[in-house]
Amino acid sequence: MEGIQHRIVKVNGINMHVAEKGQGPVILFLHGFPELWYSWRHQITALASLGYRAVAPDLRGFGDTDAPPEVTSYTCFHGIADLVGLIDIVAPNDEKMFVVGHDWGAFMAWFLCLFRPDRVKALVNMSVTFDHFDPNTSVSNNKRIEALRAYYGDDYYMCRFQKPGEIEAEFAQIGIETIIKEFFTFWTPGLIILPKGKRFGHPPDVPIALPSWFSEEDV
Repeated sequence: MEGIQHRIVKVNGINMHVAEKGQGPVILFLHGFPELWYSWRHQITALASLGYRAVAPDLRGFGDTDAPPEVTSYTCFHGIADLVGLIDIVAPNDEKMFVVGHDWGAFMAWFLCLFRPDRVKALVNMSVTFDHFDPNTSVSNNKRIEALRAYYGDDYYMCRFQKPGEIEAEFAQIGIETIIKEFFTFWTPGLIILPKGKRFGHPPDVPIALPSWFSEEDV
């Protein structure tokens, strides 16, 4: 990660942490859950060496970016306003930029393209498809969650995350280090199911083996 610079910028009323490297056309990297700018560290270095300026923020609520306590502060409109504010700082001359998104970041990237196509040159998204945003099925988050609950049940991870404080209390008992290891090593061809009180589906004393690409230092 040599040469990656860090700074805090003021956008949309919050302080946002940004990692960046390189000079040239801007590539904006948007991370997913439960990730940070750090997920893009290899891409930042690689693209900077090819003549691009790689910019990777911690999104609202993540890492060293502010996390407003109100649930209502996390609509797509808040997220996009944050990104537009960041774009205005890193590309003040109305420059269009490349956008790369993953998971929650891909979710935000689709909306960024819909709301501000004038600032996006090209998009690469991973793990969240555009047809997820059919206007007939995504009028509100409540309807989206109820549809997921009907299809997948109450223990589907997004459904488990809806009651403020509930999943946080469970995660606090497990410990943040273990939670990070669980999420980054959890693999199933099916759904991510988190039954209450059953962790990630295995006993707490079972050791978590890290893959070759994810070290203790990364944790």
